[in-house]
Amino acid sequence: MSQANRPTVRQRLHQRLRDGPMIVAPGIYDAYGARFVEQAGFEAVYLTGNGVSASLLGRPDVGLIDLTLIASHARRIAACVDIPLICDADTGYGNAINVRRTVEEFESAGVSAIHLEDQVTPKRCGHHPGSRPVVSMEEHVGKIEAACAARRDRDLIIIARTDAAAGHGLDEAIRRGKAYREAGADLVFVELKGSPNIIEELRRVTSEIDAPCLVNVEEAGEVGELSAAELEQLGFRIAIYPGLARYAAGFAIREALNILKRDGSTKQARTRMLTFKEYNEALKLPEIEDWEHKYLLSR
Repeated sequence: MSQANRPTVRQRLHQRLRDGPMIVAPGIYDAYGARFVEQAGFEAVYLTGNGVSASLLGRPDVGLIDLTLIASHARRIAACVDIPLICDADTGYGNAINVRRTVEEFESAGVSAIHLEDQVTPKRCGHHPGSRPVVSMEEHVGKIEAACAARRDRDLIIIARTDAAAGHGLDEAIRRGKAYREAGADLVFVELKGSPNIIEELRRVTSEIDAPCLVNVEEAGEVGELSAAELEQLGFRIAIYPGLARYAAGFAIREALNILKRDGSTKQARTRMLTFKEYNEALKLPEIEDWEHKYLLSR
């Protein structure tokens, strides 16, 4: 297939949503992590706003990240991998007018999909304790309609997220999910809190909302106990794992620092660290060296 006829990254994501198994998108917060996701063979990668807040600001996910910061960060990540980047776009950073610019910025950045939530501004992470206040369903319908109208590339996927379940019940969340789908959303994302009936709630989401659905797999919650195969059997088309990189990296960094503090050396940590060679391979240094040999040394 010629380069001109090759499907774009966004088109490949659309095709995978229609065909094949559920898409598993591990969460990362920087381009370095995105490299590992691609090299591990995953078909998509997820940029978590919570992780970006931690990585760039050292702060919790309480609405401190703005559009300019995350869109510029997303641009660098999308440019370094050849798999679709799904991105957390919070509330769209304002009203329907702001959502228009939000879509333009993420589309220009090369992002393949964004999700917009119906929380009030400033938002908070959906897994923080307590319920999240949400705007009216009508207001968020307008924002989803605005998002769909703003995209220049129809293959940019708009995901509508609702956080209504925690404060208003699953019936209300499903009602909103249906309305957001009718407003033009390509996928629906119902954020669920922990529940003894979580499997039944997940099944209700996929069976009652006539749309492809995304599930958020938080390692600390009940959903995190389910395998990707089980989530697919429940009817989901995308599973995101927002905490994977930030929890794994934080643990490893803390352990290595504790060893250095205790021993005055990293020797005892090195079996759990990349080698310098592995590190450079992850960054595709051999590819750069090939270019140097091809285009610099020949001159």
